[in-house]
Amino acid sequence: MLAIRTRRRKAATFAAVAVLAGLAAPSLTASPATATTTTNTDYDSTYYEDAIGKTGTSLKSSLHTIISDQTKLSYSAVWDALKATDEDPDNSGNVILLYSGVSRSKSLNGGDTGDWNREHVWAKSHGDFGTSTGPGTDIHHLRPSDVRVNSVRGNKDFDNGGSAVSEGGGSLTDSDSFEPRDAVKGDVARMIFYMAVRYEGGDGFADLEVNGQVDNGSNPYIGKLSVLKAWNEQDPPDAFEEHRNQVVYDDYQHNRNPFVDHPEWVESIW
Repeated sequence: MLAIRTRRRKAATFAAVAVLAGLAAPSLTASPATATTTTNTDYDSTYYEDAIGKTGTSLKSSLHTIISDQTKLSYSAVWDALKATDEDPDNSGNVILLYSGVSRSKSLNGGDTGDWNREHVWAKSHGDFGTSTGPGTDIHHLRPSDVRVNSVRGNKDFDNGGSAVSEGGGSLTDSDSFEPRDAVKGDVARMIFYMAVRYEGGDGFADLEVNGQVDNGSNPYIGKLSVLKAWNEQDPPDAFEEHRNQVVYDDYQHNRNPFVDHPEWVESIW
């Protein structure tokens, strides 16, 4: 097992919010807090050794180098990976759907109404990478989603506001943006920030960046930066998200989402 350094204290904002989150009432659909998790700073002296103490562009560059060392999956392999990474901690036969929060049978993966499919949180048309091995199959931003809700989200950028999405668990949408349910707003933000650091124009793929607008179309950008930063602060990582990060690291890609381990790095970079 990797050596563990003395644990660092998180920024006070995240610590305080995390305590409140732990006292909140459980979800109607699942209780992710029962998942086993690893202390976020366990990897500071090993995995993140070259990033600790850096800020801004220097931090972003160091994290890019660190997380680019990964095992890449085929798109077909993503199905089985998501059945493990997003397993319902209260029912091992189910996965938790990202936007709706519903617990659904692992066997109902497909493309029909009532099924769940593979949602690209960084919409694959934003940078035109499709389902290519690399950003198109990176399970740090691929999540199970209800087929219909996934279709409603489409390739919209993220922002606040809109009308309720039917069976969307409290998600909202309008003509050019999508707002996920409160319980996963931070998860969505941290997945977006991961992609912007991991894919910097190498490997034949576009340089993905977060910007301050919506309706980005096929450009390699996703917004809205100010909203995503706010979501990262409002919804800190919970046990389910931390456990997922660990499973991706241990069993599949062998790289981590640094913003799950250190959500304060979002503010340091952006």
